[in-house]
Amino acid sequence: MFDIAGELHRWLTEDREFAVATVVSVGGSAPRGPGAALAVDSGGTVVGSVSGGCVEGAVYDLCAQALADGESRVERFGYSDEDAFAVGLTCGGVIDIMVTPVGVRAPVRQVLRAALSAVLQGGPGALARVVEGPAELLGRALFVHPDGSYEGGLGGVPELDRTAAGEAGALLEVGRTGTVAVAASGARGESPRTESGGGSYCPGGLTLFVESSVPPPRMIVFGAIDFAAALVRAGKFLGYHVTVCDARPVFATGARFPEADEIVVDWPHRYLRSTETDARTVLCVLTHDVKFDVPLLEVALGLPVAFVGAMGSRRTHADRERRLREAGVGERELARLRSPIGLDLGARTPEETALSIAAEIVATRRGGTGVPLTGLRTPIHRDGRSAPAAA
Repeated sequence: MFDIAGELHRWLTEDREFAVATVVSVGGSAPRGPGAALAVDSGGTVVGSVSGGCVEGAVYDLCAQALADGESRVERFGYSDEDAFAVGLTCGGVIDIMVTPVGVRAPVRQVLRAALSAVLQGGPGALARVVEGPAELLGRALFVHPDGSYEGGLGGVPELDRTAAGEAGALLEVGRTGTVAVAASGARGESPRTESGGGSYCPGGLTLFVESSVPPPRMIVFGAIDFAAALVRAGKFLGYHVTVCDARPVFATGARFPEADEIVVDWPHRYLRSTETDARTVLCVLTHDVKFDVPLLEVALGLPVAFVGAMGSRRTHADRERRLREAGVGERELARLRSPIGLDLGARTPEETALSIAAEIVATRRGGTGVPLTGLRTPIHRDGRSAPAAA
């Protein structure tokens, strides 16, 4: 739902009534993952998508029905061998979609307002909604802040709300979206946690779908060269907060990198030591200059980041590895280095090279092979939980 936060927040501000459909569970191959959402207002306006087109018409009808009767519901869509003309996913997967009406007086309205406001302001938070359990609780929601405080509730049982907030907060800490099962009493330890995308009902309890919103992951591009300008654009397209760092003020300028979120003039290794990084951070070293590369990579390869790649020819790479070993970098750290950076696309222009680098970053994050899908028998859509998703 957070992908369409801007539109939904505007609808709330304009006092529109609407229904929102959210993918809460995915099985097999499916075009959109958990959290993908489509919303329909009382005038028939549609925003978002849950399947890329396969079941949008049927979901539209479900939203219209929810607006008419005020009831939340969960519907499963999947391809049927017995009835090839039934509404389903032609890719063969299965998705569960929850549809929630958001009327002017609906309790969930204020919770959504708080959640969407936080997302639009760039703040972290987790929205937990009941997707399985007693009918009267379906669609109930609470929004959890990073400090553990929360807004809304699941049904008037304080212990249940506190437990749900704790479970949602645990997913928020690691930036995950997924389902958790809790006992209806709110007692801890009575039900298992389920993984992202899975659906697991706790007998006598509730299943909650938790959407985590965290600040976008960082991409730091070292080296203010023409290839960097193209990579900045690719990074922004992929949803990264992009920083360009170079020690040369004449090159590291806003005029040359208008789409960068931040431009830093500093020695790369010194800046990397001082700035915040995490397990989602991507580091792209495009300087291919020994005086910058070696001290920078010494620092980079010791950080628990998602990706470290460096540009250069194979000769440059061999020389760089030799110098890093001489500087004391171990084989385990060197094995993390993606160099020469990028997939083999035959790229030559800055834009093609940026595409090559971006493709390797996605393949690393999602567990892809980087080879053509033609002829492969592996799943097209992987769960890709090697790193937390972007909001």
